[in-house]
Amino acid sequence: MDKLVLFKNSSRNKLLNKRLGESKFGQHVKILTSISNIYEQLKNLDVVYVVIGLPEDVGVFANHGKTGASKAWESAIKVLLNIQSNHYTKAENVLILGHLDFSSEMLEVSKLDVSKKKDILKARKIVTKIDNHVSYIINQIVLAGKKPIIIGGGHNNAYGNIKGASLAFNKPINVINFDAHSDFRPEEGRHSGNGFSYAYAEGFLKNYFIFGLHENYTSEKLFKTLNKVKPLKYNTFESLEIRKELKFKSELNRALIHISKAPFGIEIDCDAIENIPSSACTPSGFSVNKTRQFLNFFAKQDNACYLHICEAAPDKKTSTKVGKLITYLITDFIKS
Repeated sequence: MDKLVLFKNSSRNKLLNKRLGESKFGQHVKILTSISNIYEQLKNLDVVYVVIGLPEDVGVFANHGKTGASKAWESAIKVLLNIQSNHYTKAENVLILGHLDFSSEMLEVSKLDVSKKKDILKARKIVTKIDNHVSYIINQIVLAGKKPIIIGGGHNNAYGNIKGASLAFNKPINVINFDAHSDFRPEEGRHSGNGFSYAYAEGFLKNYFIFGLHENYTSEKLFKTLNKVKPLKYNTFESLEIRKELKFKSELNRALIHISKAPFGIEIDCDAIENIPSSACTPSGFSVNKTRQFLNFFAKQDNACYLHICEAAPDKKTSTKVGKLITYLITDFIKS
């Protein structure tokens, strides 16, 4: 727990914009006052959801990607605290736990050169260390009977989410991944493009469904793997939204059949959403409303055990936009 920075009352007060006659979400969420015995505290707390931030983009760097995902947590928390508290948003069911502090890892990576192979290998070793911290905190939250809402960071953290939840349930879990990419690339050292392949190889991930894979960014070799291995299923964005060969609702149900018989995680990569600042921003992707419908559908299922929103990369100009998007997704999960 040495990386966990609790969300404090002082931070809440600094970020809250109170308004006469209104009740804000941040005024009603629960926060912890002590860092000791996190598991016991969570177990005894009357909440359903635990919000945790992973502000890092080491895994994105290690995958030769565009960094910036480390800033999404800050953007999201500012907006989340200031939405209305009402019977829809259910703030009293939520604990804001805090974030894992990866500033030393980020500093280490900031001195590396992405064009040097040995530096990329160093970054991938750092991702492995991050994995351990992520899987431990997620394990504690799930073990305590709560549903983590994880704000990334890079998609490398899918591995820690899956491993942590799997160890808590004492069996492999299933995952639905709303993503332009499979992140099922070779096990060549950890990065944001192989969280699922590592989790699968190590027995933490069982059934895996990729929703909305982009045909232009998936290799033929990868398609062959996905077509050959039975626990892996997918559809493509083009078959759903461009050629209209598949119906959105039917595909939601097909994916559900594949993953819903065991606890499953919901992974949302902001690279899949049209014109959202992210590590691989796309001009052609799902709309925000389609994304929210997707999330609402899966969040309603009894076996949904966590939500991970990752890869959003806001700058000063787009911070509020990204914060609003992530907040809509968080509250869609809570409302379901």
